[in-house]
Amino acid sequence: MLMKKLEDVGQPVTVLVYDSLFPWALDVSKQFGVLKVVFFTQTCAVNSIYYHVHKGLLRLPISGSDPVSIPRLPLLRASETPSFVYESESTPPAVHDFIMNQFSNVDEADWLLFNTFYKLEEKVVDWMAKIWKLGTVGPTLPSMYLDKRLEDDRDYGINLYKPNTSVCMTWLNDKPSGSVVYASYGSVVDVKPEQIEELAWGLKACNHYFLWVVRDSEEKKIPNMFKEETSDQGLVVSWCSQLEALAHESIGCFVTHCGLNSFFEALSLGVAMVAVPYWADQPTNAKYVEDVCGTGIRALPDEKGVVRRQAVEECIKEVMEGEKGKKMKENAKKWKILAREAIDEGGSSDKDINEFVAKLLQ
Repeated sequence: MLMKKLEDVGQPVTVLVYDSLFPWALDVSKQFGVLKVVFFTQTCAVNSIYYHVHKGLLRLPISGSDPVSIPRLPLLRASETPSFVYESESTPPAVHDFIMNQFSNVDEADWLLFNTFYKLEEKVVDWMAKIWKLGTVGPTLPSMYLDKRLEDDRDYGINLYKPNTSVCMTWLNDKPSGSVVYASYGSVVDVKPEQIEELAWGLKACNHYFLWVVRDSEEKKIPNMFKEETSDQGLVVSWCSQLEALAHESIGCFVTHCGLNSFFEALSLGVAMVAVPYWADQPTNAKYVEDVCGTGIRALPDEKGVVRRQAVEECIKEVMEGEKGKKMKENAKKWKILAREAIDEGGSSDKDINEFVAKLLQ
């Protein structure tokens, strides 16, 4: 074991920071007598919902017609809770246990760290702080896209796929400010062919430039002749640096699945969103986009769970052209400032990080 090896060579570990999804790491911390620190990669809102399920305070299954009330959260529709909650009956028991067991021994931890920032979730953060010692340390984006205090911190240091960054940037450089719709479903989601087709024709019908990321594994789902028919309007790539794309002045809207990285990147870079959540925490993140932050609109699915091309088109046009879209973009600029202030010197996340480090140095 790594911790034993470090101890044997005179470099003992003093604290173990571990992902909340691996609660067994707390037992390792206890074995070596070091500080036990849990890092939650999802928002406080999402984790509060899971906590209430774990404690039996939110009983499953939940009714699709009844609102879900969680302390210090906005009132939620059932479909705005994480998919493992809303679709609990179709969630494999092993997956359910894996998610909910994050809280099996969390009360024994010395500290909880959350990838969020105070202004985004102040009510639920304050509620959680009455139960645990915690800190908000997000958004966990590279420094050059936030406070710019670390000049060599420009990316996450890893790419799951090879990005076509130069092609994307060259294409974006030729487009007017705020004129491009950027669309991506992230690095993991296996999107239904029907949904890919609807998104494709919705992008075409919106009559705006678009940059669409479609992974190689998904490319066969793109409709025949789509690329040819939209060659003057759009660029389809297998991958790109999302941070660089969202930071580009030509981007006016982000069609996103609302994975947490995408949510925080758009929020931190001031980009309004069309939310098309798929699973896990994404529906709750989409709720925050639309109703808490006011930085976007959710494209609603039909009875088959597919967001149709008309909905895609209408939502994009609302963000890019509508009166509500103007307000969304104003809000996006506001949240961009708040996200940067949180991580900047003296901000809420900066203070919590410094307090945590000071504890380690005692």
